[in-house]
Amino acid sequence: MSGPPSSLIENYLREAGFWHAATIGRGCKLDPKLINALIERWRPETHTFHLPCGECTITLEDIQLQLGLSVDGFALTGSVQSSDWEAICCDLLSVILNNIYGGRIEMAGYLMPDLSRNFVHLRWLLKLVDFRAAGELSWGSVVLATLYREICRATRSNKAKIRGCLLLLQSWAQFRFPFLCPRANHPYTFPLITRWNHPASYIGIPTAFEDIRLLLDQWSEAQMDTVLRQFGFQQPIPKEPEVLDEQLKIDLQLTNTNWPLFWSEYIKFWENQYDHIPDREPIIVLELVCTPDYMPWFKIHGKPYLLLEQQRRRQIRVERER
Repeated sequence: MSGPPSSLIENYLREAGFWHAATIGRGCKLDPKLINALIERWRPETHTFHLPCGECTITLEDIQLQLGLSVDGFALTGSVQSSDWEAICCDLLSVILNNIYGGRIEMAGYLMPDLSRNFVHLRWLLKLVDFRAAGELSWGSVVLATLYREICRATRSNKAKIRGCLLLLQSWAQFRFPFLCPRANHPYTFPLITRWNHPASYIGIPTAFEDIRLLLDQWSEAQMDTVLRQFGFQQPIPKEPEVLDEQLKIDLQLTNTNWPLFWSEYIKFWENQYDHIPDREPIIVLELVCTPDYMPWFKIHGKPYLLLEQQRRRQIRVERER
């Protein structure tokens, strides 16, 4: 039985908002050393990378520029319940597969893959039954939320692997820090990640309902204050970030949970996101991208091994005094 014509598939992908992501492909080779270096500089408290010049992070704008995914739309959420996955598989794919592992089927994906990068949970495919409705969801925000969550987990000393869209992490670093990027003989195109990837025509789309919480923190005042330079504002000493240790422990094993109700406060915050756009002192000259007291503060509170030996000793002394 032949599949639908390519023009029909393209229409479906465009309607759901995945056309650009579907053309990205999976031909880009990941650089483990670059990814490890970025993870080492990640601070779970603020969801930012600590560099000698200050803090920076992957933003919603980066998601749209790098992957071509929409960041506007409704929060992608729902209820996680035990189900008859064989019946769901038959309903969605018109076939009952022999290998269904806890609701997961073998299907490669790269937007929000698991550790194996070869399985997708059937509950995510339920969100793609109606392509028009899928196009009204903020898929890009969930990709970013999932990546935030997995980088936080990867910073633990007992973690050797990382989930999430590592292509996004690597492409973001290569674009924002050009000295890291490999030589490319073709110009930038949209989405930007295509500069580093080879074309392909397949895309897998797993995600995580509960990860919306981490993404919403990027819109909060405390989180955004750490990377105001990326929004064109002068960087002052940021506010104390919110502690998210308990939220990071939540995963898909917590079944029979009504996530829209569980995160109702933050979903409402997301729906009113444009009321929380930062309004600060704009950068006028490059020498004033930070307030005078920011870098001295950052050298004390930043990650020790990013500092010179003398600065590391000073930081340790300050922490002991506390």
